[in-house]
Amino acid sequence: MSTTEVSAARATPRPPETRAPRARRPRTFEQANRRLKWMMLAPALLFVGLMIVFPLAFTLDLSLTDAFGAVNAGKSHIGLRNFADALEDTRRFWPAARRTLVFTVGAVVLETVLGLALAMLMRGPFRGMRWVRTVLIIPLLATPVAIGILWLLILDPTNGIANHLLAAVGLPRQEFLGSVSQSLPTLMLIDVWQWTPMMTLLLLAGLTTLPEEPEEAALVDGAGGWQRFRHVILPMLGPTLATALVLRAVDALKTFDILYATKGAGGGSDFEVETLNVYAYGLTFDYQEYGLAAAVLVLFTLFIIGVVVLLRRRGGRKNA
Repeated sequence: MSTTEVSAARATPRPPETRAPRARRPRTFEQANRRLKWMMLAPALLFVGLMIVFPLAFTLDLSLTDAFGAVNAGKSHIGLRNFADALEDTRRFWPAARRTLVFTVGAVVLETVLGLALAMLMRGPFRGMRWVRTVLIIPLLATPVAIGILWLLILDPTNGIANHLLAAVGLPRQEFLGSVSQSLPTLMLIDVWQWTPMMTLLLLAGLTTLPEEPEEAALVDGAGGWQRFRHVILPMLGPTLATALVLRAVDALKTFDILYATKGAGGGSDFEVETLNVYAYGLTFDYQEYGLAAAVLVLFTLFIIGVVVLLRRRGGRKNA
């Protein structure tokens, strides 16, 4: 090779090495949709979070003070004294807690049993099914205060239709809401009348989603109606039943309006239907003991959380 050819070869620039472009992570439609979903939900979640966190923090701070009397009156922090006073109150606090538990357990158990029985009866198609379901939800449409006033008229000891019906069949007249011993059971039955339809609709919705094959297999094996219900239907309905039970129990624990509408402040003359809600309301608006009322509400919140955790654990064990 001549000198001229070598010089020309050296002078010719080599083409730059081409590197493969770095692969970008594909941005799929699912990823974009997930980010958009959280962006759209962020304002609502922030608002709900503030509406929950601020009242809880304010109530907890108020429970640690001696706030009393006027709202703008000065207050000082006294530690856990309000909680100690509430827990040592055997005249109002603990009886109110017992009534809250009795009312909740009694009402929810009856509503669950009756709701499940009605749901099983309404499981199959029948003539007039739409009308029955429409009539069933009527108690859910009225407000609790209106229902309380309605039942006050029905159960009036003198002019109420309930005592007229009892007298027509030869039974003695009852005091119902006018009696110290009968008031709480009567209000439990009113709650059952109002909220059993909700349990029925929830459990009926769960029954309609159950597969038919396990029940048909049990029927082929010769299982009777009770055996199919106990060993096939009830275990499959477990998650729906547990959810409905938790929802109704929490709602029953918070019952206030129908108790106040029928028995007034203090839950009656002898505090016969005073639950923790009614007790906290009286401390706040009747006695203006804001610190003690806040402590009672904090204890009540912890009580509700404990009930929910207990029900969820028991429901999880049964489903397992």
